[in-house]
Amino acid sequence: MKMPGIPALIVSVAVSAAVPCFAQKDDQQGHARAVVTILPGHSGEQMAEVSPQDVKVKVSGKESTVTSWTPLRGTDSRLELILLIDGSARTSLGTQFGEITDFVKEMPANGKLAIGYMTNGRAAMAGPLSSDSAEVLKGLRVSPGSPGSNGSPYFCLSDLAQHWPSDDRTARRVVLMITDGVDNYERQLDLNDPYVHAAINDSVRAGLVVYSIYWQSMGRANSTPNATDAGQSLLTQVTHATGGNSYWQGAGNPVSFQPYFSDLRRRLNHQYAAGIATQLRGKPDVKDLKLDLHVPSAKVDAPEWVFVN
Repeated sequence: MKMPGIPALIVSVAVSAAVPCFAQKDDQQGHARAVVTILPGHSGEQMAEVSPQDVKVKVSGKESTVTSWTPLRGTDSRLELILLIDGSARTSLGTQFGEITDFVKEMPANGKLAIGYMTNGRAAMAGPLSSDSAEVLKGLRVSPGSPGSNGSPYFCLSDLAQHWPSDDRTARRVVLMITDGVDNYERQLDLNDPYVHAAINDSVRAGLVVYSIYWQSMGRANSTPNATDAGQSLLTQVTHATGGNSYWQGAGNPVSFQPYFSDLRRRLNHQYAAGIATQLRGKPDVKDLKLDLHVPSAKVDAPEWVFVN
């Protein structure tokens, strides 16, 4: 049965019902990795350390085992973060360049950053991943695109996931999308949008944690109430699927990005890498994840999907 909001491109649960019992011998031990954010439930509260015994996981509805649980802090925890900016927001976004500059300069020493632009369905990188903030900021500019030039931000996210500019699979891979989230090929809200589902699939396979800041495009068609609702809803679908978070301020553009950047930095400082052992039936694939944390008052953001291989 197809459930609302679950990517049609990555659902494989229904197939298992048709597999005869003797095929069970083909089951193998599979492994997955998830980046989990754990925050105190109340502002100002000190977060206690979390142990693997506090965590319960299910993959595709089956009890699975947490084999490792590593705090992602300190210089040994490498971070790769890409600011992916919608080319259609080129002029209006200039008012936020000062805060974007401060965000890049304040990133931790273990981080590498880069800036990319959503252009004609591609993630056009302005430079390589770098720990030199001055080098990164050379790529911050008014986008060469024009209103409506980017048909779907989800094409661009897929392109970035498939061509991540690093081979280091031990580093956290984080994307911060700045876009209105509108898929210009499907302006009405469709939680089964195939391009969104493909972007989720590609992002999970590449190990990306996706965040987004809603910034309205200059195009009039993207500024209607229906388009705003669709864009924000689709961005939420992508970010929650990958364990990230979406930021917006009502239906208009936020006055400041600073509160969002502060929250993102806080999240990056309260993350764990979870290694998971689970059943692998057939070839490596994307599977749904359910994670429960037995720590009072803690707030957990875990990906809804993981890649099992």
